[in-house]
Amino acid sequence: MNTGDLPSRVAIQEEGPREGFQSEPPVALADKLRFIDALAQTGLPQINCVSFVDPARVPQMADAEEVAQRLVRRPGVRYTGIWLNGKGFERALASGLDLLPNVVASASSTFSMKNNGCSGAALIERQGPMLERYRQAGLSLDAAHVFTAFGCHYEGDIAPEKAIATLAALLGLCAGHGIAPRTVYLCDTVGAAHPLQVQRLLGMARSRWPQQEFALHLHDTRGMGLANALAGLQMGVARFDASVGGLGGCPFAGNAAAAGNICTEDLALMCEEMGIDTGLDLDALADCGRLAESIVGHSLPGKFKNAGGLRRDRRIPTA
Repeated sequence: MNTGDLPSRVAIQEEGPREGFQSEPPVALADKLRFIDALAQTGLPQINCVSFVDPARVPQMADAEEVAQRLVRRPGVRYTGIWLNGKGFERALASGLDLLPNVVASASSTFSMKNNGCSGAALIERQGPMLERYRQAGLSLDAAHVFTAFGCHYEGDIAPEKAIATLAALLGLCAGHGIAPRTVYLCDTVGAAHPLQVQRLLGMARSRWPQQEFALHLHDTRGMGLANALAGLQMGVARFDASVGGLGGCPFAGNAAAAGNICTEDLALMCEEMGIDTGLDLDALADCGRLAESIVGHSLPGKFKNAGGLRRDRRIPTA
């Protein structure tokens, strides 16, 4: 490993209250609020709190507006939510949360049909009206997300060329509206990736768009989440989504995908042990992982919250 390629600092966006609780039976409002507030005291710069989606399809997020209204805001923390269409955006706009406008595409058209109710091509076309809504609201485009960039349990492996073509179509649409995203997220939506796939796709994307910032949204469905994060770090990725305790999964991606996002505290520990600054309080994150377990009523796959850290003496022992 060429450690000179590693970033000196990474930013981690917390997905537990949103993608994490979205994959569990409905969580009480009071539990959501105390969990978000505990996360806000760990040094996390950004917490994704809710999804503004159809409560009939995702009842776990039926209280999104109430969460947004009642959460305690702490300085230096951005409290965000997501939306998938114009109606969701209008709800987010009225909620008072910190808005990070985004556009989305799916490299798997079958997944797009299940998740968004339309083909992959139609999903990209839907982003045009969203860009105009953002412009009318005076908002700049923060991110572009490519779902199932590495694989899909409906279609199997996604060739990197297909993911690149999907991203090219999405960025081309943005360019047609005179706008570009700050960050492109390559999403391992169902936990299909392995480290060589991550490096191969990132390498191709960087070669085509050398000035673009790339980030990773990874799942640990098959136990390769941290290995894939390391592969991303070696390619210079400095922005990740993660979820305390390993909460999470996609409710439209089948039972196998509900194993969870990569674990925030485990990712932060790996970075800190490698000399990469995260700005996070590892012990406070571990407390949040245990709090999450108490809220959902079952154990979570994160390791650091159970094992803790090591007190190391790095001197070479004498004979």
